Amino acid sequence: MHKPAKVTIEDVAAAAGVSRQTVSRVINNGPNVKPAVRQRVEAMVEQLGYVPNLSARRMGGARSYLILSINDRARTFENWTSGRGNDWVDQMLYGGMSECERHNYHMVLELIDTDAGTTIPQIARAVGSLRPDGVILTPPHCDNLELVEWLERQGIPCARVGHYEGGNFVDVYMDDEGAMREVTRHLLDLGHRSIGFLAGPLNYGPSQKRRKAFREALAEAGIAPEAGPIGAGNFYFDMAVDVLETMLAAPSPPTAIIADNDKMAFAALHVAADRGLKVPDDLSVISFEDTPGVRFSVPPLTAIRQPTAAMVGKACAQLIALSKGDDGLGAFELPYEFVVRATTKAPRG
Repeated sequence: MHKPAKVTIEDVAAAAGVSRQTVSRVINNGPNVKPAVRQRVEAMVEQLGYVPNLSARRMGGARSYLILSINDRARTFENWTSGRGNDWVDQMLYGGMSECERHNYHMVLELIDTDAGTTIPQIARAVGSLRPDGVILTPPHCDNLELVEWLERQGIPCARVGHYEGGNFVDVYMDDEGAMREVTRHLLDLGHRSIGFLAGPLNYGPSQKRRKAFREALAEAGIAPEAGPIGAGNFYFDMAVDVLETMLAAPSPPTAIIADNDKMAFAALHVAADRGLKVPDDLSVISFEDTPGVRFSVPPLTAIRQPTAAMVGKACAQLIALSKGDDGLGAFELPYEFVVRATTKAPRG
């Protein structure tokens, strides 16, 4: 059987009646192409089934057209193997892949260990084989100074999710401290005077900021530290269950719980049900995250909606700009949203 000839960029140019360089600019979202010409070229690309040669693009423009995103390996696999999924990763991929697609780029997710001694060798292998135009570091990797400095030495642009500094980096973040102050004040205004916090790991920068803001908000309201217990649920459902069981067994248990992610908020709903507590009559619950699954909780969770997809999308956009020689460095704050639903109300009595 005769093998069909591979469609080339010259074939597309001839069919569209333009130069090879014009087709290249259209494929790479380059400037100086009239809308009608761009539309004609794109139509020919689709009609002929032309697939750009990534290797050729790399050699021609010294770019890989790849953005590499790094996530916590152990935590991601644990969530997958437990059958509870990775809603945060889903949002990250949605935001990053959507933005990359707009620029004819690709985003690759790589899972890297956080243990000292293994992080650098693992990312070195990934970078060596993929040669990305930029790397996105999510917590806790974004707080790993050794990793950040290694990427700097390699000359690879780096975007950090959850960092505020900017400078030589692309930093994208939400106001974690402001969000925590807002939800804590919301509960205080409802009349709660004993509020527990199911916190994430200490090596996650955003979680550290929320711990600090939580303590400060209670202190400003004249609430004693013992009335604001903090337990390390570390983003895990089962661990949060154990922590909350201890909190609710105290002589003066919390009447409200703030959870550092949705899984721990779901744990609070389960523990409350097991103890015969009605949410929100007996226990108010607020979550940080607000992934799509929250809409199906009973009752629907009051939550801080993190701009996860938007932050990763912004990180990709800035790294792509840098790869083109444009200005992309800096710190970029994206707004969160406080969504009040059915799990918060004034405490009994």
